[in-house]
Amino acid sequence: MAPSAARRFVRAALADWTALGLPTAAGFTDRLADDAALVVSELTTNAVVHAGTTVELLCRLEEAPPDDLAGLPSLVLEVSDHHPSRAVRNEAQAAQSERGIPEYGRGLRLVGTLAECWGITYRTGLKTVWASLVVDPGEPHPAPGSDQMLQRGLRAAEILAPATRRSGRDDRDWINRGALTFLAEASDLLAGQFDEDMIAALAGQLLVPRLADWCAIWLEPESGGTLRSPRLSRVWHARESRIEELRIALEKEPPRLLESARGGGVAVPWPPIGDPTEIEGAALAYRLIAGGRPLGTLMLGREGLTRTPDEVAGLVEDFARRVALAIASARQYTRQATISRVLQRGLLPSSVAEIPGVDSALVYEPRGEGLAGGDFYDVFPGSGSGTRWCFALGDVQGSGPEAAVVTGLARPWLRLLAREGYAVAEVLDRLNKLLVDEAMETAEAAARMVAVAGGQDLSEGPQSRFLSMLYGELVPLEGPGGGVRCTLASAGHPLPLLLHPDGSVEPAAAPQVLIGVVDDVTYESESFDLLPGDTLLCVTDGVTERRAGARMFDDADGLTKVLAGCAGLTAQGVAERIRRAVYDFGDKPLDDDLALLVLRAE
Repeated sequence: MAPSAARRFVRAALADWTALGLPTAAGFTDRLADDAALVVSELTTNAVVHAGTTVELLCRLEEAPPDDLAGLPSLVLEVSDHHPSRAVRNEAQAAQSERGIPEYGRGLRLVGTLAECWGITYRTGLKTVWASLVVDPGEPHPAPGSDQMLQRGLRAAEILAPATRRSGRDDRDWINRGALTFLAEASDLLAGQFDEDMIAALAGQLLVPRLADWCAIWLEPESGGTLRSPRLSRVWHARESRIEELRIALEKEPPRLLESARGGGVAVPWPPIGDPTEIEGAALAYRLIAGGRPLGTLMLGREGLTRTPDEVAGLVEDFARRVALAIASARQYTRQATISRVLQRGLLPSSVAEIPGVDSALVYEPRGEGLAGGDFYDVFPGSGSGTRWCFALGDVQGSGPEAAVVTGLARPWLRLLAREGYAVAEVLDRLNKLLVDEAMETAEAAARMVAVAGGQDLSEGPQSRFLSMLYGELVPLEGPGGGVRCTLASAGHPLPLLLHPDGSVEPAAAPQVLIGVVDDVTYESESFDLLPGDTLLCVTDGVTERRAGARMFDDADGLTKVLAGCAGLTAQGVAERIRRAVYDFGDKPLDDDLALLVLRAE
């Protein structure tokens, strides 16, 4: 339980007891609530920091003993953890800082000041720290600004006043107690970042002021080269007003470390800021290396020291290694994302043809930028000098470079076959033969080259290269009524749906086998008239298989039901309503590419 949650819990308990009308609730003053929230916050913080286990909180009212007529009820707060072997940090001989202020233990001193009594109870596998606060219905609340309230506030401020400097002994004690937790939390935080400048910023905030008064991080250019110098990515100082002047000083004289410095800290001169009030100290620089490649330099300093303690230097060395690994991962991700974006731009049409007499809308949203998606679409003029228009929506098995290369081959073949005058079924027949042909080994080789360039590993052996596709053509109907003649075929793809003006919905094609699975398959097409007001919806499985737990979006004809409510909408209106329904269906982000094409006869 976090301290903030503990405070809310205590205040909620007092409110509930008051609502129940308990006699003791007459003594629940604002001061008692504030004291209880402060005490439980300190006890919970103490347990979280020093025990490192789950924390349990118990609030209970304790009546005065029956034989004590003058006794008052009390509010007892108990915070338990599951690491009784670690002592509660409140030793009188606690390590002192240079100014004589204990670095830890202030919280329990505050508890002892506010509570009537407090103590520790040990059980098997459990340690409980408890505090008892008197509930006095007749206690007058100190007036704001009164001497009693002032003395109480000064006492709390004195106890909670932070230490401005840790001594070497305090560093050793902090490292013994918290180093592993610090490194674990830092690793989790850095591993979730894919931007190297954000990693540098987080690293600075993690180090300052815990281990240093300031730090700076330089990053090597990814392309390398002897003529390109590192850039100063981030500068962080415990006093924000000093950041800019520190940056100027460091840009003038960046640290220059030898190649032999392979990760350990190297003492470097204190940066000449030029401020006469500046207190100099000890500065260390670490090379950031991952996989044998230098990625940058981390530099930090602590004022008032002649030498950085070995414990701190060793901990920062471990931290710098984690920063380097995070930067290397971020750069690899950036390379892969860049390659995917380039592939994606090459795989999709630069523009979509406008079909006379047909209102069209398209939605295409890749799952993420890290991998090129397997979904593709196209709308283009076929043969016949503007009297025949073709459309396609497909989904290649898998994702990444292999799927992208197959997509890059399938879409041009599709256009070529359509413009050569092949009918819908014949186009799918020939595309199927091309995919099962040995010439596809060229595509696999190209995919491996792309993957290696992005630092991605691929499995050995032949790869599956099948796809699902919905392909059709539109020919304007003769006569003044308008509309188009639609011929289409679905090869292993979610079936297209036809919406009529009255709100009725029906499938517009029959299911057939995937393309690239069987080499001797013969595909068949179906034809129908798309009359004014009729709407044809084509989607990929990113729509129909959108999940919410064990359910999918198209379970129990979910897509049909949503489409039935779109009667009378424009093509763009239908596309947006379907898209919104898909997003609203589940709480999690999309786990597949989303593509849909809407064609509405005018």
